[in-house]
Amino acid sequence: MTKYLNFIGGEWKDSKNGAVKEHYNPANPSQLIGYTVPATADEVNEAVGQAKLSFLTWKQRSPVERGEILRKAADLLEAQAQGIAETATKEMGKRLIEMKGEVLRGAAILRYYAQEGMRKQGEVLPSANSQNTLYSMRVPLGVVSVITPWNFPVAIPIWKIAPALVYGNTVVWKPSQETGITAVKIAEVFEQAGLPAGVLNLVNGSGEIVGNTLVEHPEIAAITFTGSNRVGRQLASKAVAQNKKYQLELGGKNPVIVLEDADLDLAAKLTIDGAMKQTGQRCTATSRVYVEQSIYETFIEKLLEQVSQIKVGDGLEETVTMGPVASKKQFETVTSYINKGIEEGAEILYGGQALDAAVYNSGYFIEPTIFGKVTNEMTIAREEIFGPVLAVVKVENYTDALTQANDTIYGLSASLFTNNLDKAFDFIKNSEVGMVQINGETGGAEPQAPFGGMKESSSGTREQGQAAMEFFTAYKTVAITTNL
Repeated sequence: MTKYLNFIGGEWKDSKNGAVKEHYNPANPSQLIGYTVPATADEVNEAVGQAKLSFLTWKQRSPVERGEILRKAADLLEAQAQGIAETATKEMGKRLIEMKGEVLRGAAILRYYAQEGMRKQGEVLPSANSQNTLYSMRVPLGVVSVITPWNFPVAIPIWKIAPALVYGNTVVWKPSQETGITAVKIAEVFEQAGLPAGVLNLVNGSGEIVGNTLVEHPEIAAITFTGSNRVGRQLASKAVAQNKKYQLELGGKNPVIVLEDADLDLAAKLTIDGAMKQTGQRCTATSRVYVEQSIYETFIEKLLEQVSQIKVGDGLEETVTMGPVASKKQFETVTSYINKGIEEGAEILYGGQALDAAVYNSGYFIEPTIFGKVTNEMTIAREEIFGPVLAVVKVENYTDALTQANDTIYGLSASLFTNNLDKAFDFIKNSEVGMVQINGETGGAEPQAPFGGMKESSSGTREQGQAAMEFFTAYKTVAITTNL
């Protein structure tokens, strides 16, 4: 069985203490798919040192040249999409078709940021002194720590790493322990593309050792993190104490509102897609749906019709439309929320059960689940579940729906289904989220568009698009005075 090493200073290195982490297939937990090597604190320090040394030369390269390496990485990633997708599916359970789409999305992100190397990175400004030439320029920060989750093991790392690199930073990357093998495959792509040694360093391991060492290291200039609100708060507190720049993308409790004038068939399909794609393990997944009382029963029927078409199984099977949750821990979390919903008086309209262990190789499979008779005070309407669970709430009208949809600590994404233009624009203005959809599902993002949320879903800065420059660079203002 293959042991996958860490990538430090352009070399693949085994752990000095001989430790390994076993990785099992969540669709068949008895199937061992490989080992990764947890880094020690000393090895993390070595990775930071290598990144710091490489920064001195990497920042001097033309951004056009840096972008060309990203373009080569995009071509390589695309060529290896099938194999990388199969690895990730076995490691965290996402369906192969979804995972291959994610890998190709990663290639698109790399191509987008390859072109960013050709955009302006400053501007000439007017000066009160006619003999002054005054201009601003964007400069890299230094060594950036990239800490990524397991649910998008290719796209999220790339949409952090690509802008960090093209703007001249070097990177030390800590992926989730659940997807360390996939991370090695991504690092191999950058190595094959000709990225200089030490510009990207990969250190697998725990948050307690690897994560904390990175956050507290004095040579780390900035930290970009996607994960839980609990860990994000801890990271932010430590970063502020050290005057480090930080970026957090955290949880979501994303609502859909369905009005009586909407296309109900479209709304039902996209609500189920938004809730159940990738087994609901997306920060932008649809978690709550607010339905006007006049169409509540009709819309429930349409939801049930859509969800009944889902076939749960091993993500490698072509006929399967929903895979397992990613791990035993995630399985226990989701089932506990389902039980909590029942205890608090919500009604299971569909699903709600773990699937037969004997039939499904003891895999971490849960039925797609829909709850009715949900109120906004219930736990399943307030806390992020990160699984295939949808809460349906009956509301009096649009105003009631908007009030309840906004009644949350989260503010990532929201969707409104309507044919009423006035209400659509009111929703765009008054929905307290960073990303709004009209007649579309809550999930989805494009490389050129800023990604991020409001409230406790984000620290404020945005990922992807040209907005990424705001985080990964700093302004330098230059004045040149001549006496002619």
